[in-house]
Amino acid sequence: MDKSYLILVINPGSTSTKIALYKNEKELFSTSIFHSTDELNQFKRISDQKEFRLQLVEKTLEENNISLNTIDGVVGRGGLVRPIPGGTYLVNEKMIKDLQKAEWGEHASNLGGIIAFGLGKQIGVPAYIVDPVVVDEMEPVARISGLPELERRSIFHALNQKSVARRAAHEMGKEYNEINLIVAHLGGGISVGCHRKGKVIDVNNALNGDGPFSPERAGGVPAGQLIELCFSGKYTLQELKKRLVGQGGMVAYLGTNEMPKVKERIEKGDDKAALIYEAMVYQVAKEIGSCAAVLKGKVDGIVLSGGLVYGEKFVEMIRDRVDWIAEIFVFPGEKEMEALALGCLHVLEGKEKAKIY
Repeated sequence: MDKSYLILVINPGSTSTKIALYKNEKELFSTSIFHSTDELNQFKRISDQKEFRLQLVEKTLEENNISLNTIDGVVGRGGLVRPIPGGTYLVNEKMIKDLQKAEWGEHASNLGGIIAFGLGKQIGVPAYIVDPVVVDEMEPVARISGLPELERRSIFHALNQKSVARRAAHEMGKEYNEINLIVAHLGGGISVGCHRKGKVIDVNNALNGDGPFSPERAGGVPAGQLIELCFSGKYTLQELKKRLVGQGGMVAYLGTNEMPKVKERIEKGDDKAALIYEAMVYQVAKEIGSCAAVLKGKVDGIVLSGGLVYGEKFVEMIRDRVDWIAEIFVFPGEKEMEALALGCLHVLEGKEKAKIY
């Protein structure tokens, strides 16, 4: 009989910490611990929140009669470590040092590896991260931007992209590393990746102004006009950064990042809302077409995932533009907790070997 493994999953976000318990592939328990702005404002840096969040995780587990001593492995959401290939990584002191220094960027997800390592050390089991946002498998030619000072960087929804890519491969009766896929993660941020035989050889930087605009991000904008805006005196550095990420895209044009509200406006005859909605579809389709060129037309499937994919009209409008390229697979939402658990499980079962950071 196959062995059962209990896996604790920790996924810190900007205002919450999601935790879940899995028995192999089955979720036994999940919840979200929410943190108020006042609670988090007492900490100068995100890494300083470690003990605060760790204690809340321990308290929540205790309240739900989950004993840490029964856990076989702990896995956390991968944060902004140095660029690394995809896979499941054993959390070690070197990784913790980089996550705490935040040399590659400061984000709540950095706490995933830190908290997982702390709990794992406490109970004597390994801690892992899986496919962090800085997964970098880009080819040298894809890194060239047009200015030597501005190398293209790989920052995208790696965890969800690779997870749904494997699901699509399974539906096709293939292995992920045997096929070529174009995967579009469509949520608050949008990333479209070229997956060639298990590696993401090119992808738009979904965080720092590249690719399609999204409900709250500006995507790629005209560089010359952006420079003029920078020196116009209208905005500070931080205000402009927020304009690109957080206050861009749908928010900038329509004042909201909530797609149901946008669709409601369209249904009431709002022509501007309809145009912006179509423009987002247009840019996603255009990015998918670019990926088809990168893969030289050898595309086995197009995968659409993320929160926006719950919108049937949105999917159909994309399908109308790109279904000539390849078969389309649709996986609404994002199953980050499941993807983290599976990454950990495959290592515990010996199906994969954990990578060393």
